[in-house]
Amino acid sequence: LMATGDTNSHIQLWNVKDRQQKFTFRGHTNWVWSVAFSPDGKYLASGSADSTIRLWDIQQRQCLHVFEGHTNWVRSVAFSPDGRYLASGSEDSTIRLWNIQKRQCLHIFEGHTNWVMSVAFSPDGRYLASGSEDSTIRFWNIQQRQCLHVFEDHTKGVRSVAFSPDGRYLASGSDDSTIRLWEIQQQCLHVFEGHTNWVWSVAFSPDGRYLASGSADSTIRLWDIQQR
Repeated sequence: LMATGDTNSHIQLWNVKDRQQKFTFRGHTNWVWSVAFSPDGKYLASGSADSTIRLWDIQQRQCLHVFEGHTNWVRSVAFSPDGRYLASGSEDSTIRLWNIQKRQCLHIFEGHTNWVMSVAFSPDGRYLASGSEDSTIRFWNIQQRQCLHVFEDHTKGVRSVAFSPDGRYLASGSDDSTIRLWEIQQQCLHVFEGHTNWVWSVAFSPDGRYLASGSADSTIRLWDIQQR
């Protein structure tokens, strides 16, 4: 299955194999900016410009809960690797950590000074990364509920962050048209250059050897992490 969010406030569920639309989830009242499947594939989370996050049951085709608390658009949602938690980044400059089972907010991470555009859990679920329009990436310890480090080398807003599958590296895409590869030990290892406009999205291959980036320059670039 594949899920897509649109500017009509809907989420479309697609069958990838036969290229057919299976179902439309309705409930949001503004643009859907982000969608994420739970690790077990049973649920779907969606973040919207209506300032809410919705949790959907894929098999039953219904909304299980509406998470409320953000005061501005929700730009990004991500499930923890064990599926117990959901993180959301918002234009209210905060990240919220939600308990899926209890349907409640566990913590509000504060520190960014502009929109939070992207959130990502580390593969072991211990850490959370957030990219913001304030040009920084923040690295959070989830258990301790604190920011461990602020990555500050980008010169414009950070649109996307992603951990490598082994958790050793973090990639970030920025409005400065670059992708940066960070070592979790707080240093930038490499700057990938070539895009001529905002980098909207970055994602690692499952084996961690390659990185894909999507840009407002209408191209997708595939980078070799090892050769750099």
